[in-house]
Amino acid sequence: MLEKRNIFLVGPMGAGKSTIGKQLAQKLNMDFYDSDKEIEKRTGADIAWVFDVEGEKGFRIRENKIIDELTKKIGIVLATGGGSIVSDNIRNILSSRGTVVYLKTTIDKQLIRTKRDKNRPLLNKKNISNRAILENLAKERNHLYKNISDLVVDTDKKSAKSVALHIFKKFKSNNFL
Repeated sequence: MLEKRNIFLVGPMGAGKSTIGKQLAQKLNMDFYDSDKEIEKRTGADIAWVFDVEGEKGFRIRENKIIDELTKKIGIVLATGGGSIVSDNIRNILSSRGTVVYLKTTIDKQLIRTKRDKNRPLLNKKNISNRAILENLAKERNHLYKNISDLVVDTDKKSAKSVALHIFKKFKSNNFL
């Protein structure tokens, strides 16, 4: 029987945290949460609107509160927002309250996976390409994902289902509990 330990998925936008998280939670018979979806549910507005009205700083305050609250639950899979790990507090919370899985992906895959998504407030700026934005975010964040992770999984050449199965097998064999 698997211990109901929390699993927190971190990584950049387009890594597959939400899609993989749902499948993983189902396989492990755990509850799934997405910090961005929780913010949307509680504000009654999409992430882009929250960014427009409150700015990134206001959004990060909400995100910090939601992640702190959700990570106090037992037996959940949580997909975090790509920028959440910039906060020292969130990194400490994630590291101390569960197992952190870094879903790693390339800039090329991120561009493909986020191409049609209009709910990415950090993308689609007028004077800078999405590639440049993603490259800057990767420089700022990739080392943070890696530093707090207990497991790193490359999502580029695998389907969400196979990545979820891979993580499930790691947890089932107790390598990361």
